Amino acid sequence: MAPPRTTSCGSWDTVPFAVWCAARHLDSFEEALWCTVAGFGDRDTTCAMVGGIVALSAGHDSIPSPWLSAREPLRRR
Repeated sequence: MAPPRTTSCGSWDTVPFAVWCAARHLDSFEEALWCTVAGFGDRDTTCAMVGGIVALSAGHDSIPSPWLSAREPLRRR
């Protein structure tokens, strides 16, 4: 009997996938996120993880300016 099919995933899937996407595109924030979104699953979590890793590696300038201008404003304290 085959195991039941499921679309759920856990940290055992999410973390390795996010690290793999980031490692493939450490120099391109945009390409890293498109790669991550193409993987389906928990997209907001994996993109947050990949975005953090790649932004640290590639720098703030690697984030497309239209994406920065479309984000919600950050509160300054």
